[in-house]
Amino acid sequence: MRSKLKELQSLLYRLITAPEGVAQGLERETALPAGGLGGIIAGDERLSALARVEIYANMYFYRILDALKEDFPATLAVIGADNFHNLITDYIAAHPPTHYSINEAGRSLAGFVREHPLGRAHPFLADLAALEWAVIESFHARDASALDADAMRQIAPERWPALRLATHPAVRLLALAHRVERVLAAVERNEEWSPPAREPSPTLVWRNRSMVFYRVLEAPEFEALDAAHSGATFAEICGRFAAAATAGDAASEINRNLSRWLGDGLLILGGA
Repeated sequence: MRSKLKELQSLLYRLITAPEGVAQGLERETALPAGGLGGIIAGDERLSALARVEIYANMYFYRILDALKEDFPATLAVIGADNFHNLITDYIAAHPPTHYSINEAGRSLAGFVREHPLGRAHPFLADLAALEWAVIESFHARDASALDADAMRQIAPERWPALRLATHPAVRLLALAHRVERVLAAVERNEEWSPPAREPSPTLVWRNRSMVFYRVLEAPEFEALDAAHSGATFAEICGRFAAAATAGDAASEINRNLSRWLGDGLLILGGA
């Protein structure tokens, strides 16, 4: 009995999630019981067995669509509801969800947009979707004890150069090509947005006290944080600033950025 129930559940899952629709999915099934789908799902004069399964298939699609509207509100605002519906239809066909959590449904959307006609029509759209996904990832990332100024003062200064640091698990670093953070900020404030400029936009996304923030960085800060992300020592991180600063500015740049990083909760001790 348990085996037959599992087979039935697997069949219904395949039909409900079939990218091309229930009818076409049904055509691929080679081991249906006697009576076909009608032998499993009771139909009547109002709704056939196929129509009943299609109701669940539509509910499945629209639940994912609604979730992705919430995760990608700026992408939705840029292309409009109809185009977003068509984009997600194409996306699910190419990348059917495989994770049990609906939170993971949009993981591949930015990469998909980059090759989609809507992405080619709006060259900044893939960067925008990447930023929105980074915000989602940052919000759901695991927590860790962030370094703050007090914690750093507890470490003997002579240990600082060899101190191995890392970025907090909620930190995301994006090498974007458009100023899409302005579009996302405008949508979040319910303001009109404008197509963003195309310019290198190294972007930081982070979470602090359950709130997610983002900002575009200057190249030296991005490179220094990227070094921290790779588990560099404090001396190596300082070297990134020193390489880009004039002799008199390196120390002040290091102090200014370290103070901000500690205040924003961007760093943890390496291996934490």
